Amino acid sequence: MKLRQFGFIAALLLAASFTGSGPMPPGLIAVPEPVAAVGIVDLDGLTDVDFGDTETELARRGILRTDVDGCGPTLAGHDMISPIFIEDRLVLLWVGDPVRTPEGIAAGTPIAEVKASYPAVRQLRAPQGTYRFDGLLARDGDRAYLFLHDGHTVRKVIAGYADWAHRLFVEGHGPC
Repeated sequence: MKLRQFGFIAALLLAASFTGSGPMPPGLIAVPEPVAAVGIVDLDGLTDVDFGDTETELARRGILRTDVDGCGPTLAGHDMISPIFIEDRLVLLWVGDPVRTPEGIAAGTPIAEVKASYPAVRQLRAPQGTYRFDGLLARDGDRAYLFLHDGHTVRKVIAGYADWAHRLFVEGHGPC
């Protein structure tokens, strides 16, 4: 029994030693993350959640969860996404990696790729003396993506109604 436990622990330690250490040794195969596991947020929302949906409707459908410790309601099955509601309507989604836009933009994407994917993107500068990120606002009608960045890479992606995304940037609020 102890030999089995030792073998299991040794295998775990071996696997952990390869994490982030460069190329995989011969014979080991890296399994890519399934495409379905990588969420897509577009300017309508998510597959099962649309901008403009009410909190009541999402809760009735079992998508909105309020029983989770956090800074507000969460979306069932969307751990890396924080919904923002104004007057009972979904107006913005804060998304984290691995969630991407249909163009493949996510946290960690170089801002040059954002500008190439959204040529009409508008630069937003964070106020001097704050610890806030600059932004790139990619607007399409009344919807937009707001990409918060450090000057090199995207740090956060926010999608939703353009006016609310711009207001969020100007006023400096987060999902909590």
